[in-house]
Amino acid sequence: MNRYREILLDLVALLESFVRQPVECFRLLRALPQMLAGSLRARDWTAADSQKSSPALASQSNSEPSPNPFSDYFQSHTEGRGIWKLTHYLDVYQRHLAKFIGQEVHVVEIGIYSGGSLEMWKSCFGPKCKVYGVDIREECKVYAEDGVEIFIGDQEDRNFWQLFKQKVPKVDILIDDGGHLTGQQIVTLEEMLPHLQPGGVFLCEDVITVPNKFPGYIYGFSRYLNTYNYRAEDLQVDTSKFQSSIQSVHLYPYLTVIEKSPFPVNHFSLPMQGTEWRPLAAAAAAHGDEFGLR
Repeated sequence: MNRYREILLDLVALLESFVRQPVECFRLLRALPQMLAGSLRARDWTAADSQKSSPALASQSNSEPSPNPFSDYFQSHTEGRGIWKLTHYLDVYQRHLAKFIGQEVHVVEIGIYSGGSLEMWKSCFGPKCKVYGVDIREECKVYAEDGVEIFIGDQEDRNFWQLFKQKVPKVDILIDDGGHLTGQQIVTLEEMLPHLQPGGVFLCEDVITVPNKFPGYIYGFSRYLNTYNYRAEDLQVDTSKFQSSIQSVHLYPYLTVIEKSPFPVNHFSLPMQGTEWRPLAAAAAAHGDEFGLR
């Protein structure tokens, strides 16, 4: 019965979306065949596809791995407060968060559990790191200490985040390892991503199972990275407010990462380098039709 109720609610939400935003809904419907094709391609990915490798990449895998303080800390942490992470997250942390090591950095982690990861952030980022733990359980207050402040609240409660932002005006990194429900993840993203400092990083962990509605939200969110406002007179592409603020969106198994631009981006340059041009390419560039591709 709960399953049928969920389907009914989804249908009602879909109809409401068409009423509120009919043009945007039809745009999404036009992309539906490609979305379905991509979904089926991923579902039916063959062993042959997975086994292809490059000799160059194989040689790299045998080389000395780059230092990763997050992995080093996690692997050596055999006693004390518990940390529970999928191990491939540690490489993602290194890829997106290493730039903050040794800097003044303000880190929010939702979902404290046994408190071990709060210590990991402090240790890896260094003495200038300030950590803010968020959890719905009152007993997590015991993890407050020098450099760690604890907030008790529901991550799906927008009023909680409004109060939080008043008390914590600066946030560079947010790790959502909280309740893992779609509604919680979406509210947290909507309330806190705009609050992150320029250059900040938002991570949503444990985006598990297929289907999952949060990736659908992220797909709709990231579509507007591709807005195209070309100016032929000076070979530039004007950015939208969204493109000016959001630098990139990354999808990993069970993990979504959003990086904010370190500074506002007013335009993307599209220079034409070289001296030899086919007439068709030059005409396409002059008229802004993406070099004849549309």
